[in-house]
This record gives sequence, structure tokens and C-alpha cells, in this order.
Amino acid sequence: MKKNLILKMMGLLLSFSLFATGCGSAQTPSASQTPAAQAKPVKIGVQPIEDNFPFSVAEKDGLFTKDGVEVQLINFASAQERDAALQAGQIDGEVADLLAVALLKKIGTDVKIASIGLGTTPQEGRFALLSSPKSTIKNPADLKGASLGISENTIIDYVTDQMLKDKGVSAGDVKKVSVPKTPVRMDMLLSDQIQAAVLPDPLAALAQAKGAHLIMDDTYRNISQTVLLFRTKSIQDNPAGIKAVVSAYGEAGQALTKNPEQYRALFLEKNQIPEPIKDTYKITTFSKLQLPTEDEVNSVMKWMEDKKLITKAYSYQELVDPSLLPKQ
Repeated sequence: MKKNLILKMMGLLLSFSLFATGCGSAQTPSASQTPAAQAKPVKIGVQPIEDNFPFSVAEKDGLFTKDGVEVQLINFASAQERDAALQAGQIDGEVADLLAVALLKKIGTDVKIASIGLGTTPQEGRFALLSSPKSTIKNPADLKGASLGISENTIIDYVTDQMLKDKGVSAGDVKKVSVPKTPVRMDMLLSDQIQAAVLPDPLAALAQAKGAHLIMDDTYRNISQTVLLFRTKSIQDNPAGIKAVVSAYGEAGQALTKNPEQYRALFLEKNQIPEPIKDTYKITTFSKLQLPTEDEVNSVMKWMEDKKLITKAYSYQELVDPSLLPKQ
């Protein structure tokens, strides 16, 4: 009797073991096992400028949720406040320019570029050099000896030098006047306090609408880019979350590009488009995600090194992380 009981128990245990094994092989991964569920929340610093707009589109269209990541968009009034938050670890990423990437690394905040924001093509993210409405300056050659409003040691300064050089004007031939605040620079231009100025859109478009003369802009070749960047520590701690944010940014940029007018109300709500040009200003469109080229990065690094903004140029490999781009 005891032998029969033992045999029966062994049979039951074997059957249970086979059943459990079979169930395990047929199971789909639980939510906690899927890549999306591994993503931790991500905090992104944003400003009311066009480069950041895909984040708003992604939020509106539920793309963050679709890609399995919780994202908090944190608004900042200035790039300085945003960058300080990144340094302190209060946000994980932002859209900035290549100068900001190098300066962040210089002060000890290691960051990596995930993709271009605006600037894959020359038409994206326009900078324009304009003369005041009362000025007789009508072409680049007329700029010699003129006062030119810029923001010193910034992307505006870099773009200015490149445009002047391309048009045969030495940077030393103009009198650069540093006016860091863009609206103030535009007002000084329109009131003829400075003879010329370099402005980004949409203020460049507004200045033109108010009578400023377009001398040149950077739509003839690709001079500058903004980039989507993240703290290296955030990438290491939360690769799934960061990759999901990059993917959603790209999806949103393409949705915006395919049907920009669908997002006009949101565009005007989230971006500081001046009232006089709200109805006519063209909504910015975005290229597919890709990294800046080595030549584009190296050009900025050399300029920064020549300006002594950095002691040594960072290599392309030090600045970019190709693994963050979605697989095409």
C-alpha cells in the first residue's frame, strides 16, 4: 500500500512539473518584462521656442504613452535656467545648440547628443542678418564699418562669423555690439540704435514685416543645428526611457511635417509668435531624426577653441551617442 501511494505521489509531482513547464513556455512576457515597462519617467526642460514643439505634439497625440514612457515637460524662462537645472540633475534632457553641449561638458556635466532638432536642412531654424529700416545697407559689402547687434559667444555669434566669411566680409570689418536679449536687439535695430543685427525666426520675420532689410540669412547652406541632448548619467540609468523619448520626438516631428496646419492652434499656444505675424508665420517642419555630421560638429568646436571658449576641441565621438536613434 505504501509503495503504491509513493508511486501515485511521484506521478502527480511529475505531471505538475510538466504542466508548469508547459505553461511557462506558452506565457507572453508580463508587463514588467517588456522593454517599455523598463522605462523610468523622464524630465525634459523646454522653452516656448520652435525647436521644442515636437515635445508638445508628442504630449498632445499620446506618443509618449504609446512608446511606453512617462514624460514631464518642465518650462523654463531662459536657457540659463534650463541648463542650470540640467547641471543639477533636475532634468534629464533638453534641446540646445552645439555650443551648449561643449560648455556643459566643460563645466563637468557630461551629456550626449541623440539627434538633430532643427537644422538637418538649411531651411530649418533660420537666422537672418538684417539692416534697420532707415539704413542704406542693402548688401553684405555695405556692412563694413557698420554696428552689428549679436549675442557674444553664442550660436548667434558663430552663425554671424560664418555668414560674413561666406560673403567675403571679415568679422573685423564690422563693429559687433553684444545685445544678449533677442527682443531688445530687435527693438534696437528697428529704432536705428544699431545699423544691423542677426536675429532668429520668428523675430527675424517680425523685423522684416516692420521694414528691416534682409541682407542675408543662413538658408543657403547648413551652418547651425539645435540638438536633442541628455545627461550621460540619465542615459546610463534609464536607457529605455531616453530612447522612448527620442522616438516620440521623432514621430511627433514627422506628424507635424506631414500636416502642419493641424497643429497651428497648439503651435501658437506653445511658441512665442508675435501677434502681427501669427496668421502668416509658417509653422516649422522637422526632418527625420539623424545626428549632425562630423564636419558640422568640428566646425563649431574649432570656432569655440579659437575663441578660447574651450581649451581643447571635443571629438565627435565624445559628443554623440548613435545608440539612441530609433532603428530605421
